[in-house]
Amino acid sequence: MLQLDFSPFPVLTTERLLLRKLTAEDEQGIFALRTDDIVNKYLDRIKARSVEDARKFIQKVNNSIDSNELIYWGICLRPKTRIIGTVCFWNIAVENDKAEIGYELLPACQGQGLMQEALSAIIDYGFTSMRLATIEAVADLQNERSVKLLEKIGFKKEGNKKDILPGNDNTDNMIVYRLNRQ
Repeated sequence: MLQLDFSPFPVLTTERLLLRKLTAEDEQGIFALRTDDIVNKYLDRIKARSVEDARKFIQKVNNSIDSNELIYWGICLRPKTRIIGTVCFWNIAVENDKAEIGYELLPACQGQGLMQEALSAIIDYGFTSMRLATIEAVADLQNERSVKLLEKIGFKKEGNKKDILPGNDNTDNMIVYRLNRQ
């Protein structure tokens, strides 16, 4: 069974990226991500209506981190500290040593290998520091870029969400991917 403790917050760095905890100064960046039509096309969430919505989201995320319910990083291009995306582990099942990965990136930063770099860093953190046995990802069938990214990193298609979680409505278009610790 997982023993989660995200204090102190794990700041991660890669060749090009800084992955850090969100702060109040990120409200404009979160607002941009949560209102962008391209970013939100395949996500089942209500768009932010104001910067106040973004501010509340940051507070909610940080409260959840402090409660060890999830871990959520803002992605920055080094050496800058302005966020260009986010990546997280959520839906953590401590009894099964499993978590779901989530991610988003501003359209201007897509197609440059940045998300692959960020995902590789947090997958390593998830398997080594959190001691996860399994990482899951759920992608929309039509989101070809996300599907290709997951497969490139080594995730294996498990089935569609309706097959995996019977009784759910409107899930035929969602694919579940899994990556197991080696």
